[in-house]
Amino acid sequence: MAELTPQQALRYARQINLPSMDLEGQERLLNGHVVIVGLGGLGCAAAQYLCAAGVGYLTLIDDDVVDVSNLQRQILHYPESVGIPKVASAKLRLKQQNPDIKLLAVDQKLDKSLLKALLKYHPIVLDCTDNLETRALINALCFEFKTPLVSGAAIRMEGQLMVFTYAEDEPCYHCVSRLFGEQNLSCVEAGVLSPLVGVIGNLQAIEAIKILAKIGTPMTSTLLHYDASVAEFRKIALTKHPECLVCSAID
Repeated sequence: MAELTPQQALRYARQINLPSMDLEGQERLLNGHVVIVGLGGLGCAAAQYLCAAGVGYLTLIDDDVVDVSNLQRQILHYPESVGIPKVASAKLRLKQQNPDIKLLAVDQKLDKSLLKALLKYHPIVLDCTDNLETRALINALCFEFKTPLVSGAAIRMEGQLMVFTYAEDEPCYHCVSRLFGEQNLSCVEAGVLSPLVGVIGNLQAIEAIKILAKIGTPMTSTLLHYDASVAEFRKIALTKHPECLVCSAID
């Protein structure tokens, strides 16, 4: 396990001063590996703060390129990034922010074999995607490997956050997503307020840091809903579905 250098200890001093973090927690972050799937609005915000906080290894996955319409909310991409892969754009900005961080940019669509390979050495996944098919794949494999999953979503002026650690009595994403129905609107159809993705992405980063550093209590079995139009957060208790096809399946 790598130890903090004196320069790193100085850099992260304000975080190390937290009694629950201390040097031990910061060194857990330094040795932590996180997969971020999707380098759009949520992924950009989450990645930036994980990088700033000193998470040692970030794997960035996205097969899209930067479009001018992304610049309204995807804060790691700049006008000169238009037309290049999002993972390349994000890697460049993150490396400028914190040269100590190890970054792997994967410019391809997430599939089962890729995620399985990554889950062997990544203890946490951030789902920052915007389609149910990919979310379902991530949830199923994270359940199989018992890898904690931090799931975020944002559309219009509303966002939500959920954390899954796949304990025996906890729900998985599929337990919850069945309540959403078949509708799967994206920001293209419905629109999204620019800072909203930052709020949710930063909350994803916080939950990931808590899990990696072993501080605080992960927000499991709970859906956190944020309505920006009225500045209101609400917590909704979630329960495991007894007939869930993923986490309650009988062999």
